[in-house]
Amino acid sequence: MRPSRHLIALVLTLTAATVFVVLWVQDAIWFLAGAWGLLAGAAMADLFLSVPPSRVAADVTVQEQGFVGGSARFSADIHARRGRLPKNMEAALDVARPLKVEALAPPALDMQRRQAATFASLHLSRRGRHAIRALWLRWSSLLGLFDIIASIRLDREIAVLPDVSPVLSGAIRTQMLPLESGQKDMRLRGEGSEFHQLREFTPGMDPRSIDWKRSARMRDLVVRETRAERNHQVILCIDSGRLMAEQLAGAPKLDRAINAALAMCWASGLAGDLVGLYSFDSRPRLFIPASPGRAAFPRLQAACAGLRYETQETNHTLGLTHLSGRLKRRSLVVVFSDFVDSITAELMVENIQVLARHHLIVYVALRDPALLALTEPGELTLDAIARSVSARQILHERRAVLEKLSRLGVLCLDSTPEALTTDLVARYIEIKSRELI
Repeated sequence: MRPSRHLIALVLTLTAATVFVVLWVQDAIWFLAGAWGLLAGAAMADLFLSVPPSRVAADVTVQEQGFVGGSARFSADIHARRGRLPKNMEAALDVARPLKVEALAPPALDMQRRQAATFASLHLSRRGRHAIRALWLRWSSLLGLFDIIASIRLDREIAVLPDVSPVLSGAIRTQMLPLESGQKDMRLRGEGSEFHQLREFTPGMDPRSIDWKRSARMRDLVVRETRAERNHQVILCIDSGRLMAEQLAGAPKLDRAINAALAMCWASGLAGDLVGLYSFDSRPRLFIPASPGRAAFPRLQAACAGLRYETQETNHTLGLTHLSGRLKRRSLVVVFSDFVDSITAELMVENIQVLARHHLIVYVALRDPALLALTEPGELTLDAIARSVSARQILHERRAVLEKLSRLGVLCLDSTPEALTTDLVARYIEIKSRELI
């Protein structure tokens, strides 16, 4: 409870009148004493007649978990333990910093003022378990002299997990559908190295696929059908350093990378490949050996949910050298990392070049839409032009680094946050179809 603006204004007015009367008109002191007594009596009566905070309670419903970058729903049913609820209630939520209250509707009273309901949408900006501490309610007293505040402790938590909605919705399976040849078996047909089956030759088939020895034995033309080799090793390498903690389109770059990595894990499982996980920042952090993709998905999901937002600079030399020593066979290594300019990217490029001698590397970078918007300013002011020139310089150096990696045989993927998952799975399908591993 606190004094309202009306009570503060009345007190200040009476104080000024008291000073004036004491100094200049001393005969009106008894009148001022009566005014002060009337104000004190009104304040006491207002407190007695108003609804106290102890009479208000709330039943809260909170979404237990959600995906990073998404929203969670909060609802509260407010009721009076005795009597009626006050009019013109206002609500506020005390939540942990990673939770942002996007919209909180004012409590809507029923006709009898016995119950009220309020709803809120919470933006989930970071992974982890985040607390919803209390629901604060405020209303004016009967005479408007006080603002009565009620704090309802909630002690609830929301578990914010990596976004696996493309996996749950079937979007990844749909994207992989053109490569499927059955309900259970994924077969990537083409100029592969693994024998699949023999088929009778029909006009339109490539004559170079005819198996002449078996055709002579069977006295009919048959073709040898191959498919892409399975059981490749895919390593998802995630940089969790300081630059990856930067917010990008409502979520950290690290979370964008984790979401795409889990989608890649599921797609690799559908394709029959083995998937492992590696994370590093200033030093190596986590290494999970490759295992079948579908079986590895829950383990990788739990490991990714526990990745911390580090504040130290990334040591690409130590991180990528350690990964190179852990890999015993040729693998597809998907590197999720970031850089500021060509100078800070030199060590990263050198170590990726060493890793690319024995493995197929896909380097994944996130394009900042806000940086692209700065290159075309809406108004021609000196500040806008200076920002546009700086943004163009950054983008030029970024393209130069990606072109240098491409010349070294690294497949580069520079995508927007919204299209990252789709673009990465599409690049994986291309790699499998062309048998680049």
